[in-house]
Amino acid sequence: MQFIKAISYYLPEAELTNEKINQTFPEWDVTKISSKTGIVNRHVAAADEFASDMAVKAAEKLFAEHSIDRSTIDFVLLCTQSPDYFLPTTACLLQERLQLPTTAGALDFNLGCSGYVYGLALAKGLISGGMAKNVLLITAETYSKFIHPKDKSNLTIFGDAAAATLISATEGFCTIGNFEFGTDGRGAENLIVKQGGLRHRSSVGGDDLPDEFGNVKNDNCLYMNGPEIFNFTLGSVPVLVNEVLKKNDLTIQDTGLFIFHQANRYMLNHLKKKIGIPDEKFFLFLEHCGNTVSSTVPIALYEALRQGKTAKDMNVLLAGFGVGYSWAGCNLRFQ
Repeated sequence: MQFIKAISYYLPEAELTNEKINQTFPEWDVTKISSKTGIVNRHVAAADEFASDMAVKAAEKLFAEHSIDRSTIDFVLLCTQSPDYFLPTTACLLQERLQLPTTAGALDFNLGCSGYVYGLALAKGLISGGMAKNVLLITAETYSKFIHPKDKSNLTIFGDAAAATLISATEGFCTIGNFEFGTDGRGAENLIVKQGGLRHRSSVGGDDLPDEFGNVKNDNCLYMNGPEIFNFTLGSVPVLVNEVLKKNDLTIQDTGLFIFHQANRYMLNHLKKKIGIPDEKFFLFLEHCGNTVSSTVPIALYEALRQGKTAKDMNVLLAGFGVGYSWAGCNLRFQ
């Protein structure tokens, strides 16, 4: 079997509150931001703080909070879309900075909001295949570095964070069940940073252009087509949830808690209603950290544990969805 043994997370020190956004964009009312997004505050990486720095802090918290012996780690998985370099692999930097054994494997994988669930699947595969016994899964993202300072829409949604999870072959607070995945690359351009990769290597992003809502962007910055992302989510996630339930021989009634990617409250409430999930089974945690991309699910899972929302023999369904388009879900069975 494969278990989640421990989770910790790290939020950068600097904060971007709704009040600060309102000072820059007076037309963007504080109450309007919080009522629609469910977010009142988000944390932002410092100018000299990058994904690897946040990953190290999350992992060190994991080791300290849960008395984890780092010498037992035999594989590191880092999910990030903001790596320190094109090469070397950021996970290799983490092996050295965290003083993990040189016998440990290490790799990065580039996924966004579905990344944590994909990471659990990769860790489960490594353990079930006999290639690892203790996998350190880290999610770390600094979307703030991609957002144009005049793009009020994306500024209100995204925050920076890192989370560290230990997946073990021997013990933990829950077992990892069966997965469902999906991909539709036709939606790639609806959530994208065009410049910087080898196809568009130039650092010149072109002119700053406002969209119909007054958000300013260029090709060096994050572009998100909100309506298209919303439509994709409402179409794909209910199907995903049904398939995860089916693969694990469960129903909504059998499931004690649903933890989705914490995109924003408006979207999540629509999903909850469309799928028919009771309010008491639907967990939200984004008010003081925002949408932290691949870290939203582990942060919410950590908080659900801390707040006593889980119980012995409970089934908890995880669902991640977004950039790619990419989506993934699985069931956790608590011990």
